[in-house]
This record gives sequence, structure tokens and C-alpha cells, in this order.
Amino acid sequence: MSDIKSPTLLYIKGAMMLVVGLMASGLLIAYHPAWDTVLLLSLAVWGFARAYYFAFYVIEHYIDPGYRYAGLFDFAKHHLGRTKK
Repeated sequence: MSDIKSPTLLYIKGAMMLVVGLMASGLLIAYHPAWDTVLLLSLAVWGFARAYYFAFYVIEHYIDPGYRYAGLFDFAKHHLGRTKK
């Protein structure tokens, strides 16, 4: 399967991911309507977003500028391969 190159399809994909995240968050909060649930969900989303940012932006721009990652599995494979050497 090839990469998506159409900007329109990329925007649609991004919008779909946003809708999935909002629906899942909304349902979780609806099932457990408490402030601690909202806080923990917010912290989890923020933490994973920062980890994703680190895996792609920080690694590519500051630590290993010569390597471009195709995804999280590619990042893990490359990183685990470097630590074994």
C-alpha cells in the first residue's frame, strides 16, 4: 500500500482521528462522570502526545537528524537496534 498523497484525503483522515478521539473521550467521561476521570484522561492524552512529539520531532531534529521514521514501530526498531550495538 502506498502513502496517501492527496491533501484532501489527509485532512479527512485527520478529521476522522479527531472525531474518534472526541467520541472515545466523551463516552469514557459519560460512563465515569467524575473530575478525576477527566483529569486522568487529559493527562494520558497530553502524555502520549508529548511522547509522540519526542519520538518524531525531537529525535529527528536534535538527536539523529539523518534518519526519518516512518512510524512508531520503525522508531522502536531503529532505537532497539542502536542500543544492542
